[in-house]
Amino acid sequence: MKVVAFNGSPRKGGNTELLLKRTCERLETHGIETEIVQLGGIAVRGCLACGKCYENQDRRCVIKNDPINDCIEKMLEADGILLGSPTYFADVSAEMKALIDRAGYVTLANGHLLKGKVGAAVVAVRRAGAMHVFDSINHFFTISQMVIPGSSYWNIGYGMAPAETLQDAEGLQTMDNLGENMAWIMKCIEAGKGNVPDPETDTTQRTNFIR
Repeated sequence: MKVVAFNGSPRKGGNTELLLKRTCERLETHGIETEIVQLGGIAVRGCLACGKCYENQDRRCVIKNDPINDCIEKMLEADGILLGSPTYFADVSAEMKALIDRAGYVTLANGHLLKGKVGAAVVAVRRAGAMHVFDSINHFFTISQMVIPGSSYWNIGYGMAPAETLQDAEGLQTMDNLGENMAWIMKCIEAGKGNVPDPETDTTQRTNFIR
């Protein structure tokens, strides 16, 4: 199994990346492969609303010459996805928003390609606004029919100066617990593949499964 993490902060090695690494390290203790992709600081553009992803049905965004299609491929290959962003004016970074919009449209247009994968948000913040960032990322996961693991707190780390989030003991514990819960859910999904009823075709089995 594999988790791919996208760092939406332009500060490579900054607080957002440190929080992602903390979660990835815990995932790796469970034998799950991880990869952190640097997205922040790279020239990407937002969605054009051209509808070509629905027309072409080729699992790709029509916009070329930026890394978003590569990111989409990594998402499709992974079992779990981490989206990390700093808090900019109480929302995600521009690069993260571009990934959400374009990957979201492509995967929805091609038959909900992220359905059943596990996704979690990781947010770095100086003081306030992080909950809006957290919600923005989770909205992408829910509309994509993904599974969102919980933790002991919302997945937020506090810090502004370089490596300051490493002093946030509760934030670090939250990342550890997120990694534990994400690994557990991924293993449950892997173990249940082929045995879980389709809720759209078998409501009786769905009820029994939920019980």
